[in-house]
Amino acid sequence: MKLKRKLDKILVLVTVFVLSLVFGAMWMRNQHVTYAQSEDGIYVESDEHFVTFYDNGQKLTVKTTANTVSMALERAGIVVDPADIVDPGLDTEINSNNFFVNIYRSHPAIIRDGISERYLMTASYDPYTIATQAGFTIYDGDEVAISKNTNFLETGVANVYEITRNGGRTVTVEEEIAFTETEVKDYNLESGAREVRQLGEVGTKRISYNVYYIDNQEVSREVVSEEIVRQPVERIVAVGAKPSLPPNSDTCADWARQAGVSEADLPSALDLIYHESGCRVDAMNASSGAYGIPQALPGNKMATVGADWETNPVTQIKWMAGYVNKYGGWQGALAWWYAHGWY
Repeated sequence: MKLKRKLDKILVLVTVFVLSLVFGAMWMRNQHVTYAQSEDGIYVESDEHFVTFYDNGQKLTVKTTANTVSMALERAGIVVDPADIVDPGLDTEINSNNFFVNIYRSHPAIIRDGISERYLMTASYDPYTIATQAGFTIYDGDEVAISKNTNFLETGVANVYEITRNGGRTVTVEEEIAFTETEVKDYNLESGAREVRQLGEVGTKRISYNVYYIDNQEVSREVVSEEIVRQPVERIVAVGAKPSLPPNSDTCADWARQAGVSEADLPSALDLIYHESGCRVDAMNASSGAYGIPQALPGNKMATVGADWETNPVTQIKWMAGYVNKYGGWQGALAWWYAHGWY
């Protein structure tokens, strides 16, 4: 019996020890949670995901906990050269259960233009792109074509590209057009907050230059023509300008609600009211004679809403609610006030 109790005690201690190792490993592991679909169709949390690599016509799918493309390549034992192209980029986060990576391997290339010859490693197979990568200026009318490699002892397995110059000195290139950014005030957005309402996009223009040389060195370029290929798209950012309610504004807010001002418009309405009159029913502008909460000029305009316009704050705010429609509502009127100091 004593032996059995000792064995039971040892078994408990071993179980606790094993469980502590398991949970400790789970806690220390660098998890990257994705959602995987189980056999019954239910999505469950998982820190593993499938990554498929396409490399020179070969396909490899691995299950990994790597959370970036670079880490997944390393764990899969796939080595890439700095001249290779990896799409998406090495720093891209793996954020789905089935993720795909394309690897475009670089290869040696030799480019000649009859005067000079240059060697580079490139992942491109477009002759014009390769010539440009090698630092050659390709003029309009020039031809770049792959040439038969007749001297493997000299060039190895490199592809050879020949540039045929056709006497031109005009270069046509595409250049980016930076997008602009515009900030718009949003009186429903908390002060200090910023929201991107429209993403900016870079545009493209095609420019032709006459290229001038002295002693075979380019010294200047002159624009011959310019064409917009794609217009840039403006980036629009909303900047929070929601006014904080003035102290002791509860009474004025109740008047505004009775006048039909919505909760969404209430902050803008109160901000405008307090700027104009401090929400005083009998406020009078000594120089112009403007009267009441909305500073109507003349004050008896408000009689169109009610005969008690001189003393009833709700009547005055009702009239004001109609007046601000000329600015598109309370927010538009407040924006106008901030821009001009009046509405």
